[in-house]
Amino acid sequence: MEKSLTSMPAVGVRSPAERFFVCLTAAFFLTSLALAGQNNSGSWSGVIVSSACNADEAFNESSECTKNVPGAKLALYDDTSRVMYGLEPQSSIAARLGDAVTITGKLDGDTIRVSSVGSMSIGLAVGDKAPAFSLRDQFGRAETLDSLKGANGTVLLFFRSADW
Repeated sequence: MEKSLTSMPAVGVRSPAERFFVCLTAAFFLTSLALAGQNNSGSWSGVIVSSACNADEAFNESSECTKNVPGAKLALYDDTSRVMYGLEPQSSIAARLGDAVTITGKLDGDTIRVSSVGSMSIGLAVGDKAPAFSLRDQFGRAETLDSLKGANGTVLLFFRSADW
């Protein structure tokens, strides 16, 4: 018995116009999702420096970065990511040159639209009780504040990797 091969249209093949419309619809849908999921609000911490200074100079804590330079604007240098952000309005940070701060606002490109500025605090104040925690040590054992506590108290050092 011989089977005859007949030409059958392939399932799912569409005309170029239909394919274009499907691709355009998908692109529009994905773009809408991306824009809806974008949240530019947040907080950033760093040091207020002169925009006349670059990120390398700020990283090396050059004294030039905390000098008032005519015509230069103030910027936030984030040493965690080594990024400098423009700040607007300048009036909200005018007296903070050289200060370590936390800024809340909205990121617009590489400029933060400042809604509030506060002093950056790192760690606990002397006499504050450490919060409860559970972390794995270098051997994979779970350690807690209670398991580390000694007769004379506890000294903890949390070290993030060095950026050489």
